[in-house]
Amino acid sequence: MSDENVILITGAGRGIGAATALLAAERGYRVCVNYRSDEASAASVVERITASGGTALAVRADVTRTAEVERLFDTVDRELGTLTSLVNNAGTLEKQCRLEDLDEERLARIWTANITGPFLCAGAAVRRMSTRHGGKGGAIVNVSSAASRIGSPNEYVDYAASKGALDTMTTGLSLEVAAEGIRVNAVRPGLIHTEIHALGGEPRRVDRVGPQLPMRRGGQPEEVAETILYLLSPVASYVTGAFIDVAGGR
Repeated sequence: MSDENVILITGAGRGIGAATALLAAERGYRVCVNYRSDEASAASVVERITASGGTALAVRADVTRTAEVERLFDTVDRELGTLTSLVNNAGTLEKQCRLEDLDEERLARIWTANITGPFLCAGAAVRRMSTRHGGKGGAIVNVSSAASRIGSPNEYVDYAASKGALDTMTTGLSLEVAAEGIRVNAVRPGLIHTEIHALGGEPRRVDRVGPQLPMRRGGQPEEVAETILYLLSPVASYVTGAFIDVAGGR
C-alpha cells in the first residue's frame, strides 16, 4: 500500500469537514471521515467518495478521549496507510448568550471539544509524522474561527476564546515541529453556511449577518475546503504558523 496522501479529518460528516473530505478525495487523498455520533452523514460522505472512484472510510471516535483518539489513528495506519495530513475540524458552540450567563458545565463542554480534541489529535499526528519519531513529515491544519479575532460579544465569547486557544496552539506547535518535517497552519472561517448555527439557536444567522459583510454574503463550506487543501499541499511547502481568514473581508 502506498503511503502518499492519507488524510484524517475530524468531524467530517457535515459542513466544512465534509466539503474538505470530498475535495481531498478529488485530489487523490485517501480519506478518513471521523465522526462522533452522526453515522448516517459520515456514511453518506464515504459513499460519495467511493462512488467517484476514491478511497475513504468512516471511523466513529470521540476525539476528546485519549483512548479513542489512539484507536482512530491506529485504524488510519492499518486501513489507509501512513498519515500525511490532519485537519482538526471537529468543534462545537452552544446557545447565544452573554458571558455573565455562562456556567461551568457549558465552559467545560466548549473547552473539551474545541481545545482538548485538537490537542490530542495533533499529538497523535506528530508522533506519526515527525522525523524525530522516524516519520516522513506531514501537515496539520486547524480549523479556527474569525471569532478568535472579534470576540463574538453577546453571542459566543466562550467559543471565541476557545478558538483563540487553538490559534495559540497553532503558533506554538508550528514552531515546535518546524524542523521535524511538519507544517502547522490554521484557517479562520467567518460566516459560513453550515448547520453549526442551529446549535447556537439561530439556524439562519448567516442570512441575517452575511449582507453586512464587506463581500455582502456568507461563505460556502467548499470555499473553506479549498483553503485547507492549499495549506496541506506542496504548493504551501514554505508556509507554517500561518493563519488564513476565509471571512468575506471581516
